[in-house]
Amino acid sequence: MPAPLARAILVKDLSSASSLQCPSVYLCHCNPERKELPFPPNALRRKIDPKWRGGFSLGIDLGLSRTGLALSKGFCFRPLTVLELRGQKLELQLLDIAEKEEADEFIIGLPLSSDGKETVQSNKVRSVAGRLAARAAERGWRVYLQDEHGTSAEATYRMINIGVQQSTRQKKADAYAAMMVLERYFSLSGEEAELVFPKSLDLQEKLRRAPSGDRDLSE
Repeated sequence: MPAPLARAILVKDLSSASSLQCPSVYLCHCNPERKELPFPPNALRRKIDPKWRGGFSLGIDLGLSRTGLALSKGFCFRPLTVLELRGQKLELQLLDIAEKEEADEFIIGLPLSSDGKETVQSNKVRSVAGRLAARAAERGWRVYLQDEHGTSAEATYRMINIGVQQSTRQKKADAYAAMMVLERYFSLSGEEAELVFPKSLDLQEKLRRAPSGDRDLSE
């Protein structure tokens, strides 16, 4: 698939990738020069207005059998948990965790090659992201894709630097990788993230009506 453009582009119907029917989705590169950007990511909102305190973010590192999660409240990042679920069970659990943690956007790591090209695994991640985006939009939440190349190595270095014991690194690696995805997303102010949202106009309208009020970051 070609590199994301500065305007929304239509992606093929992803429902064939799973027994779960899912609408077509659009992908939108979050270029800050686009004044008409309809759904700015939380990281970009904070860059534009440093006093803006709304919106928590759930980072996701999707694997073949394990999915790492991390949470950002403001600019505070922490690994959350690792799930060993797939398909619909995984997607529903992600929604439940987001609700519990008061997150309103998902930042999913997209496995690209070192030169930024799509991989076989990135196509699988896009399929999951498309299905999750349709479910999330029902609640007014957004889904973004962020290049995750190199984050697994970064996660290992981080765990070593903070003294995580070698015996537990493997169990926590996916969650720390998700945290690296979140940190990259915020360090770039969300400007290289791709927004994934349903083709359904009704779901798009739910995203537009979603509240973006301030949150208490002291929790």
